[in-house]
Amino acid sequence: VELQIENQLHRLDENGMYMDNIHHDAHQPIVYDLVPRYLFTLLLHFGYKGKYFERIDRILRETALLTLKMQSVTGEIAFGGRSNQFVHNEPMLGIIFEFEAARYAREGDFETAGRFKAAIARAIEITEYWLTKDPISHIKNRFSTETRYGCEKYAYFDKYMITTASHLFSAYLVCDESIPMGDFVDRDDCFMTSRHFHKLFMSSGGYFLEFDTDADPHYDSSGLGRVHRHRAPSPICLSLPCTDTPKYKLCTENKLRASLCPGIIMDGEELFTCDSDEAIEVISYSSDKARLKYPLGIRADYNISENGVLVQVTGDGKILHMLPAFSFDGESVTQISICNNILEVAYEGWICRYTASGEIRDLGKTARNRNGFYKLFCAEGNGSLDLKIEIIKL
Repeated sequence: VELQIENQLHRLDENGMYMDNIHHDAHQPIVYDLVPRYLFTLLLHFGYKGKYFERIDRILRETALLTLKMQSVTGEIAFGGRSNQFVHNEPMLGIIFEFEAARYAREGDFETAGRFKAAIARAIEITEYWLTKDPISHIKNRFSTETRYGCEKYAYFDKYMITTASHLFSAYLVCDESIPMGDFVDRDDCFMTSRHFHKLFMSSGGYFLEFDTDADPHYDSSGLGRVHRHRAPSPICLSLPCTDTPKYKLCTENKLRASLCPGIIMDGEELFTCDSDEAIEVISYSSDKARLKYPLGIRADYNISENGVLVQVTGDGKILHMLPAFSFDGESVTQISICNNILEVAYEGWICRYTASGEIRDLGKTARNRNGFYKLFCAEGNGSLDLKIEIIKL
């Protein structure tokens, strides 16, 4: 066992996150950072006290606090890489967070213990949302499981439903129900991973943003790939980007990259930064403000509040901003409406509204990700462009 532990500890980045992709320095998958950490958690929970105990214990303590920053206000783990958007994802948080809640309760820090308990409640809430669907599915869409839409070759129903059950049972074994759950306040928070995971997270005013600055082209695209609001359906704005070279099934030959990203018109051609393989540079960030330098000489400023997300884009000439509009989850068709500079998507009693300083137009294209279909629109301005993103309960 300790031979294996020693080997695995060499694969942690500077934050203690596990780098599973041995074929690439970057493009590390988020799910497979969580898997070895919950296995380390179970090892310690069931009594391991060997020579690596103190190091593992310290790593688990430090990375769990970072994982809180990466958890969306909807309770979900971050997007990024393979095996993502499956129902078994969030129960892994349950294992890690139950262990940490018990740790802080033992130390008398019931505020932090309660915060972990509240984070578990949100992870279970999103898990139950999917487990109560009829028919049940192992992935976060409503396509028939026979289509295997959104699934890698190995990600079939039987296997991943067993994985879900295993994770939930493991969390149950670690759980101490005597620890009280804290009030879950949507905290202002932020975190930027190492270059190996290339993610920026921002949370403020009940909104949660995740950027991918150097996406793995087989799973994601660079740009703002997630805008969530607490209790709103995750894909109504965007829960993860779309890619044109997926290693998962999309049931179509027509594949496009898409994210909430800027672009320009050059020599009459529309160019969006999600199609570039050049990394995005994060100039500055906090819980509610960020400045990013995109390819094609574009800069974007982001401001988050309880009223939504404000994006200010500047560059030379005609400025664009891609707006993926959720259109189909495999079962239900959303309602999409557009009028001059306002685009709205209605889904499950919520509205995602884009309001731009310039005209919004239909690009006549559809992109796809694991959650379903997105019709592509764009806003256009001259030299600069302002965009507001709101997710509103009907």
